[in-house]
Amino acid sequence: MKPRTAAEAWVMTRRQWLKFTGRTLAGALGLGGLASLLHTPVQAQSGYKALVCVFLYGGNDGLNTIVPTDTTRYQQYASVRGPLALPRSALIPLGGSDYGLHPAMAALAPVWSQGHLAAVFNVGPLYAPLTKAEYRNAPANSPLIPDALFSHSDQQLLWEAASTSAMVRTGWGGRAADALATANPVISVGGNSRFGLSTLTAPLVLPSPGATFGLEGLSDTSWAPVAARKAAVQALYAGNHPHALLDAYMRQQRDALAVSERLGALVKTTPSDPQASTAINQAFAPLISDGNISSSLGQQLYQVAKLIESRATVQGERQIFFASLGGFDTHGQQIGSSSTTGEHARLLGILAQALACFHQAMLNLGLAQNVTLFTQSDFGRTFKPNNSAGTDHAWGNHHLVMGGAVAGGTYGRYPELVLGGPDDVGVHGWEQHGRWIPTLSVDQYAATLLRWFGASDAQLDTILPNLRHFSQRQIGFL
Repeated sequence: MKPRTAAEAWVMTRRQWLKFTGRTLAGALGLGGLASLLHTPVQAQSGYKALVCVFLYGGNDGLNTIVPTDTTRYQQYASVRGPLALPRSALIPLGGSDYGLHPAMAALAPVWSQGHLAAVFNVGPLYAPLTKAEYRNAPANSPLIPDALFSHSDQQLLWEAASTSAMVRTGWGGRAADALATANPVISVGGNSRFGLSTLTAPLVLPSPGATFGLEGLSDTSWAPVAARKAAVQALYAGNHPHALLDAYMRQQRDALAVSERLGALVKTTPSDPQASTAINQAFAPLISDGNISSSLGQQLYQVAKLIESRATVQGERQIFFASLGGFDTHGQQIGSSSTTGEHARLLGILAQALACFHQAMLNLGLAQNVTLFTQSDFGRTFKPNNSAGTDHAWGNHHLVMGGAVAGGTYGRYPELVLGGPDDVGVHGWEQHGRWIPTLSVDQYAATLLRWFGASDAQLDTILPNLRHFSQRQIGFL
């Protein structure tokens, strides 16, 4: 239908522009970018702090990440693990403890020696403390048993939501950002996830170093036609609109443009750029090749380090970041020609090197005390290997927490390394695989991190509704 009047023609053109530029902004900034500015800080926080989540997608084999080194438990471990068992002599000693790290994680040895690394044992989604008898006797649909236990997608969501119910649609990172009224939502450099979702906001998803964050093709305004197009887009979203939904949409677009203007240059900076931070480049030197970061996780944590250093530009005294590394679903050929090589060793090497570089960057910036990094993963893997030289889906898992404020050491109870024992869900021989029932909940793990971050007890109960079921609310590693 043709427009009948000049005014009607203007309206139609305006709608077409809204439709076109809406797609452009959504593609350039991501949905999280459009939703991010719904956050409005209601109170100032004293002193800068940042939490950095590193999610290991696929279910990391925590039992080969942190291994007991005392004679009795190591013999139990080696007997059951068979070809997957790591030689005790190859483990990276965790001084002052009876544990060692996978040999591929040698880069973290100095961090442990500094007292800035903690190992937290047997953590997983729990509604309340749970014994083996309670697990075995729980009725169908009992809240004590996490939904779709041992399923990748479901357990990823339960970890990110700090829940045992798949009906929870928000993440504990997003709820924390809301409760603490952070200036930004969760900032993700590892893609979109449930972790950063709240009832009102999505995470602000940023690309890798070197990528454009903003309107494609409109960043270089030195050419007059580009400058004119950008001005036209900005003018299109200026002012208010009488239709409430369209007005809200226009505000989001304005805010998205403002965020990209503020962060675009910072996000795009690579190690080879003249404006790159010397302190961060020095820390990430082991991962820099031809002016770029050589691993995906390294790129993500390099991006986080830049954002933390430029926190005045990013804005806010509290920031929550999300990064990720995939590939941990090691059902087959978990090891290579020896137990210290193969796919799991490769992934743990990437993880350890990226974490070590990031921690050194925080030390170089004088911000190690202000930043705490922690791992999450779908679940642990079976103690008993399968017939394909790999491991299958399990439940409880071991995790790492790193930072200057971390009280280094080991926390929680390491499971009994006995198939069919009190920590294994299995009773009959065919089901005895070493799927450990967690002895610490995701809620307790998250509460310890968030208490350091500044959350009050009342806020913790709002962010982590199942926390009230646990008499021990803090694990103590911070």
